[in-house]
Amino acid sequence: LFRSSDVIHGHKTVFPIPLGLSCSWDMALIEKSARVAAVEAAADGLNWTFSPMVDISRDPRWGRIAEGSGEDPFLGSAIAQAMVKGYQQSDLSKDNTLAACVKHYGLYGASEGGRDYNTVDMSRVRMYNEYLPPYKAAVEAGVASIMSSFNVVDGVPATGNHWLLTDLLKRQWGFKGLVVSDYTSLSEMINHGMGDLQTVSALSMNAGLDMDMVSEGFLNTLKASVNASKVSVKRIEDACRKILELKYRLGLFDDPYRYCSEERAAKLLLSPEHRQAARSAAAQSFVLLKNDQNVLPLTRKGTIAVVGPLAHSRRNMLGTWSVSGDHEKAVTVLEGIKAVAGPNVNIRYTKGANLSDDTVFAKKVNVFGTEIDFDEHSPDEMIREAVALAAQSDVVAAVVGEAADMTGEASSMASIDLQESQQKLLKALSKTGKPVVMVLYNGRPMTLQWEAQHIPAIVDVWFGGTEGGNAVADVLFGDVNPSGKLTTSFPVHIGQVPVYHSMLNTGRPYHGEAFSKFKTNYLDIPNEPLFPFGYGLSYTTFSYGEVRLSSATLKNGQTLTASVKVSNTGSRPGSEVVQLYIQDEVGSLSRPLKELKGFQKIMLQPGESKEVSFTITSDLLKFYNGDLKWVVEPGKFNV
Repeated sequence: LFRSSDVIHGHKTVFPIPLGLSCSWDMALIEKSARVAAVEAAADGLNWTFSPMVDISRDPRWGRIAEGSGEDPFLGSAIAQAMVKGYQQSDLSKDNTLAACVKHYGLYGASEGGRDYNTVDMSRVRMYNEYLPPYKAAVEAGVASIMSSFNVVDGVPATGNHWLLTDLLKRQWGFKGLVVSDYTSLSEMINHGMGDLQTVSALSMNAGLDMDMVSEGFLNTLKASVNASKVSVKRIEDACRKILELKYRLGLFDDPYRYCSEERAAKLLLSPEHRQAARSAAAQSFVLLKNDQNVLPLTRKGTIAVVGPLAHSRRNMLGTWSVSGDHEKAVTVLEGIKAVAGPNVNIRYTKGANLSDDTVFAKKVNVFGTEIDFDEHSPDEMIREAVALAAQSDVVAAVVGEAADMTGEASSMASIDLQESQQKLLKALSKTGKPVVMVLYNGRPMTLQWEAQHIPAIVDVWFGGTEGGNAVADVLFGDVNPSGKLTTSFPVHIGQVPVYHSMLNTGRPYHGEAFSKFKTNYLDIPNEPLFPFGYGLSYTTFSYGEVRLSSATLKNGQTLTASVKVSNTGSRPGSEVVQLYIQDEVGSLSRPLKELKGFQKIMLQPGESKEVSFTITSDLLKFYNGDLKWVVEPGKFNV
């Protein structure tokens, strides 16, 4: 038997949510997170995981943005390959590997209105250049299986889409593995208007689907479809072969129980080594969004007020899709601060606010358990207590944000502001005059315009997993210098969505100059995001020299080198993610203002400089043209 589960960001030892992990820009770290997950899950009896999720998404309203790697196909492709390698290694028959399943194929992250399971509609040019690359990269990395998505592609549901599953995936990309439906996505094609269960089952089988998850359409209707000459026995045998081949690769015919080991499970699950790896990964995923007057890092003296509905909420620490994790084993922020602060710090805690005061909203969020609870004290009483505590303290750490299942599947949001209860708390704390550090738990970009203007320090910690609380404390006290960079843009206002770094120009561009009528701008907000893709501060500072090219020209088959000198101009060691962007000035199609084409994460000591070089090839300049041909066009490029 396949024994499968959604091992998304760890098994028992839970790592940061994938969106958080992506902000590390560290492929070795991301691969390690999948490796630890595979080692634990395989010892615990599993041999197949429904991960990685590689959907490109530029809409923070979509709850499943938390499961992916953000808005960029170049970075998303690198992360897809790192995850596949971490799960599968080079030999799936080893008992510490999992068969990976890349999802959701395809284009699911572009769901209209950010609403889950909704329509996706885009041009083939956009598909090939912006949304398909991570799936293709996973195939090239040898992913064992692919999961079809819920949405339509060119009007036909992905699970029954012959062009998507056979023409593109199997013929053009050469995928030889198993194609499985998402949970009931086959029978859901009835609601899409594609016919009854027998009709959609035949449609899916003929389209190239090999396994039907839960709908039981294959089980109950294929015999009738064969008898009616609607499906060939050859196609069914091909689907069976894909399933049996993967079981063979997993070694299940030699030993069906090779992935079950109570001895290994007892030794490996939540081991100190794995927890330390999760703690390190979490700290490196955090993004310092603001740090006026160097409020951070905190000093190990005086009194710290720890407030907020997520400061000591163990239930919310793991984040969405942590199905095998035990939140009782998670470390809260309050516990982490107490463990890391040292004996000279007086730490005082109060809740300060409910995650939300809306009981109807809370009921929708609390489907899997109580994540939004209601304190016995009134909201006004809680705020008064928090303000009084702040007045007696030197600094306030306000731990706020989303409940774990305010993001994830079926968790779309029309508003991505902080809940009103938490906004009231922050405004009251801000009026005390004490420095406030906002520790933000979230599974999506949020609209933080007021917070960015009034709160002196903001650190985005996503959902850090089992060791998240310790990792937060490591960063707050400066034991770890934050180095995360955003992988998806934070809008100023929800009305900006989508806003992302690789947008096309318009015929009437606006570049931030004084307002001018008849330009592509808003009357009430800027065009630029509040916090852009690639952004993230540090406790030290970095300077960049001029970009130098080894040659001003590049011919097909040749390479050139782009170099830049990066210096640590501050007083602390720190890591910097050096990002390479290229603009194709003139093309047969309108080309993006800039495209990410390389990145390196480097560590520099205070005063240290390093020459960072990127190799540019003609392949790096290619794109899919109007004929969907992978071409490089002569012309001028800006680096």
